[in-house]
Amino acid sequence: MENYTYIETYGCSANQNNSEIIAGLLKQSGTEITNNQDIADIIIINSCAVKSKTENKIKRRIQDLEKTNKLLIITGCMSDTDAKYIKKLNKNSIFLGSHHIKGILNLIRDYKESKLDDKKQLEYVSFNKEEKILLPKIPQNKLISITQILEGCLMNCTYCKTKLAKGDLFSYPEEDIVKSIESDLKNGAKEVWLTSQDNSVYGLDRNTNLPNLLKKILNLNYNFKLRLGMANPGHFYYILDEMIEVYRHPKMYKFLHIPIQSGSDKILKEMKRLYKKETVEKIISRFREKFPDITIATDIIIGYPTETDYDFKESMDFVKEFRPDVLNLSKFSKHKRTAAEKLKDINIKIVNKRNLDIMREHRRTALENKQKFLNKEINIFVNKKITENGFYEARDENYNIILIPITNENKNILGKNIKVLIEKTGVHHMIGKVV
Repeated sequence: MENYTYIETYGCSANQNNSEIIAGLLKQSGTEITNNQDIADIIIINSCAVKSKTENKIKRRIQDLEKTNKLLIITGCMSDTDAKYIKKLNKNSIFLGSHHIKGILNLIRDYKESKLDDKKQLEYVSFNKEEKILLPKIPQNKLISITQILEGCLMNCTYCKTKLAKGDLFSYPEEDIVKSIESDLKNGAKEVWLTSQDNSVYGLDRNTNLPNLLKKILNLNYNFKLRLGMANPGHFYYILDEMIEVYRHPKMYKFLHIPIQSGSDKILKEMKRLYKKETVEKIISRFREKFPDITIATDIIIGYPTETDYDFKESMDFVKEFRPDVLNLSKFSKHKRTAAEKLKDINIKIVNKRNLDIMREHRRTALENKQKFLNKEINIFVNKKITENGFYEARDENYNIILIPITNENKNILGKNIKVLIEKTGVHHMIGKVV
């Protein structure tokens, strides 16, 4: 193996976890992981293909790296969907598909031994049911266990490029997931993130379901908090009652990421999202009824090619009425080989105005949502130190971000549960003072 490898990660928490695993496998083989690109022998780009803006940024980065003349390994979704194009951008690039993360050492060996011809390279980007669990890993934050529970999904959204890379649902074994999390907790993790393309469908290919998995994790005899990642509403609705019961557990962060994508039933149908707006509204209403302070996160795509002014108004009305605390807002991205590729784009000025209007409304309502915490004392868990900004980052029961200025008096609070007084609120975070 080479002496030093530099890893650069884009995209979701599943990608972050894949980078942790790649680092762990390389470290185990005797390779050093470095944060200094200049001294690295190998550069690994763990890519994301969800948004065109991010995709273009990664492509420019790959092109620029050709000047270094170093071996460049592309993994993540773009290795599965864009390998031929990327090879033109950087002749030093080779590819590790998102279904072959365990093969990183073999890929490097084949390259070094000149065995990586076109046929062999294809093997590393083929579809493969790979369980990314119970593997050596170097966590980016030892306090956080990022754990993937499945690959792929059960939907075929017209705009989605991730589906082309990840494929259909493949759930990891329940017992292995629990065992992996228990190992992380033994090693000092205090927070568990469950991640995948769609957590709501876990186990539907294994005669089990998400609530069953969550109960087994929550029963582990350790002091920790559990955050559930994104769950699509169509399948989540069928386990709604069970999920509400699971969320009553004190170890469960009261945080729900339920992406609506559009407030218009017409657009949802054309996107092939397989649910109606009412489904999302019922889920949010039921959760807020049981957990009034719960943090609701959602996603909305602005400017889907068939979106009219009325369709956009329905998305705006949803934001006004349901006031999500977190809004992941995206302008429609056109991707090759997706069903929406041939649709005619909306004028960019219209898209930009809609995007700005809905973001303003979200910032207004989300800021108002947080006023209830102002001047209150709340319990938090401190999970990160942001040295460059002089803050600790923490989370409360509802997974809100609380920033605490670093002082001599509180310099040893990382990894601890403490109480703070909320002195200031913002759209995306609050400022707290240790009490």
